Amino acid sequence: MSEMIRVALCDDHAVVRSGLGRIVADDPGLEVVGEAGSAEEAVAVARSERPDVFVMDLGLPGTSGIEATRQVVDVSPDTAVLVLTVHDDVAYLRKAFEAGARGYLVKDAADVELVLAIRQVAAGEEYVHPRLGAALLSPAAAGRVVGPGGELSEREQDVLRLVALGHTNAEIASELYVSVRTVETHRAHVQQKLNIKARADLVRIAREHGLLEGDDELSP
Repeated sequence: MSEMIRVALCDDHAVVRSGLGRIVADDPGLEVVGEAGSAEEAVAVARSERPDVFVMDLGLPGTSGIEATRQVVDVSPDTAVLVLTVHDDVAYLRKAFEAGARGYLVKDAADVELVLAIRQVAAGEEYVHPRLGAALLSPAAAGRVVGPGGELSEREQDVLRLVALGHTNAEIASELYVSVRTVETHRAHVQQKLNIKARADLVRIAREHGLLEGDDELSP
């Protein structure tokens, strides 16, 4: 990597890109080498410019910033993606890092933390907004299941675990001493909050949050 850190920006609002560009340009060790307003444009910039750091918004029109991150890393593996978003949520942070991001910064802190975050990910390190980093590492966070639609209740997590283990709604109702209709309602809330429907995805989420530890009956 050259001494000057080459930065690309992706946000669907031109005024936001302009503001970010000014913050970057004010640092003599950083330069903006490309801008994008969509995932498709971001991939094109990554392919042509190979920036050291790509500052990526999650709320893009059409293809999401999560998928854009994945595609940028695919076409330019040496580019460190720094997510800059309004989503102050551990669930989004996990998704971003799963897609290949190396940093996650909340927009309301961009004016004071952006340059630091850019330099850190450009150096090969990870950067996580301090407030989210603390939540991610806390014991409570390990057991919490939080999706784009909110945090699952304790009973919803019970239903998620049993669904992941392959139980039918009737079996879950018997296990939890509730009606089948209640199970159906909880299951619908789980799918809505996590924004997923396929059982394979429910199994993955349950496993990632340690809900299946000690259970040997998980079906393929």
